[in-house]
Amino acid sequence: MSLTVGHISYLNCAPFFHYLREEGFSGPIQPGVPAELNRRLAAGEIDVSPSSSFEYGCHWRRYLLLPGLSISSLGPVQSVLLFTERPLEELRGEEIALTGESATSVNLLKVLLREYYGFSQVPCRVPEGPVEETLSAGGPALLIGDRALRAARSAKPSMQIYDLGEIWYRQTGLPFVFALWILRREAAEMKSREVLDLTAKLGRSRTRALGALETLAAEFPERQWLGEQGLLDYWRCMSYDLTEAHLEGLRLFFHLCVRHGLLAEEPELHFFP
Repeated sequence: MSLTVGHISYLNCAPFFHYLREEGFSGPIQPGVPAELNRRLAAGEIDVSPSSSFEYGCHWRRYLLLPGLSISSLGPVQSVLLFTERPLEELRGEEIALTGESATSVNLLKVLLREYYGFSQVPCRVPEGPVEETLSAGGPALLIGDRALRAARSAKPSMQIYDLGEIWYRQTGLPFVFALWILRREAAEMKSREVLDLTAKLGRSRTRALGALETLAAEFPERQWLGEQGLLDYWRCMSYDLTEAHLEGLRLFFHLCVRHGLLAEEPELHFFP
């Protein structure tokens, strides 16, 4: 039995996936944005995926985590950005436009503004048109992934850009875990040997990529708009581990989500095997 694996179609996932086929994984891989992969994972359409840490927090009894793997930041993340033409403190009560692509980033924004900036509420909505149109009209907006990277490079001088990973690290001193490798419990029971095999191949792919980032950047077609140095700087600001410090940051995030009514309970962290 082969595992069906989700793939976040952002540049920050490249170290896990670029060499995964060469390392011997032959199962189906389904790309998508984080919110879409969350839905597919919950519906059983995929077995395992790098998915929003908030998705695990909402439905942790359904899932296990692959140990040692994450998509995190220890400071600026460069691709989870709040754009505003006014200082952050002046946005109190103002509606913030969202892409709708991520659950973790939206709830991180709410936690940061409520816990550390004293906001009583953080009204958000997904506009009918592209979020970039809200930015052009002067409204505040949260962008994630490659769209955030692009928007930051084309932002007009009056635009203020707040990196949520940087704010979290400044306030807590801890890594922020944006995505975990989440495994459905049914897949863990029925395909345990395949899960062990995938975990090993993901680790080798990550090690291979991080050990030769210059080579990886040169092979990537996306370097045309971001540039090889831009890619290197981006990957080097990410963390792909899941250490005790990462877990401490993750538990704090879940604790604050409960405090501010975003989660009903603090999830337990359960790992495969």
